[in-house]
Amino acid sequence: MASVVGVTETSSGKMFGGYNKRYKHYSQTLGCSMNFHIYFPPNNSDNKPFPVLYWLSGLTCSDENFIFKSGAQRAASQHGVALIAPDTSPRGLNVEGESDSWDFGVGAGFYLNATQEKWKNWRMYDYVVKELPKLLSDNFPQLDTSKASIFGHSMGGHGALTIYLKNLDKYKSVSAFAPIANPTNCPWGQKAFTNYLGDNKSDWEDYDATYLVTKFPRVSASILIDQGEDDKFLHDQLLPRKFEEACKNANVPLLLRFQPGYDHSYYFIATFIDDHIRHHAQALRLN
Repeated sequence: MASVVGVTETSSGKMFGGYNKRYKHYSQTLGCSMNFHIYFPPNNSDNKPFPVLYWLSGLTCSDENFIFKSGAQRAASQHGVALIAPDTSPRGLNVEGESDSWDFGVGAGFYLNATQEKWKNWRMYDYVVKELPKLLSDNFPQLDTSKASIFGHSMGGHGALTIYLKNLDKYKSVSAFAPIANPTNCPWGQKAFTNYLGDNKSDWEDYDATYLVTKFPRVSASILIDQGEDDKFLHDQLLPRKFEEACKNANVPLLLRFQPGYDHSYYFIATFIDDHIRHHAQALRLN
């Protein structure tokens, strides 16, 4: 397979006129080998580089789930937006307990920079915000990484919201499917934050969208969130109403759509993915 400096292409498949490509590289940030996917839309007539849309996946996922299941490539092809799908955690480090539970450790990086010594390699925030964009910029001239937006699902929705709010200069827009919107107040977040960040709850707020939206309210585009009403995690883990209340208090534009009958799965994501691609394509064109 093709290789560029430090990045090796491991698979390629044509879809909607463009290509899904998987790449492997060594991450200095995480201290291990990492995979990521790019969907390149068909080349446009003026050969301008494509704006990028980062997708952050949820608990237990890899870089493959979104690419295989969401159907996002159709709309991405139509709108001329490249999709970037990284993994959800470091892998292969063999830290004791890293695979003991599905909601912590491997496949559960929570898009933060861990401060606890045992989990010091879990620095998915820096990987997504710093290392990966530079890697893309250095190796893929067909991508315009200065025009970027971000979205995600569940844990990845949490990642997208928090990364966007803390980096309003780097991303044009954000959206989420069923995000963990107030992790300091839910079991998933409390377990992850205690282990990754320690017991000081003021440190947790730095990775909680409900707190961050009051701290960084100057968003340039409305935040779009879709939430299934039949999602079994809605009331105890996701807490979108808490985020909605915080947005209202901070005068931050939020479109929170509750979708009757939908659950937490990729069936739900695939149903509404075109709306999200359109949301980001508009913001990327305007800025």
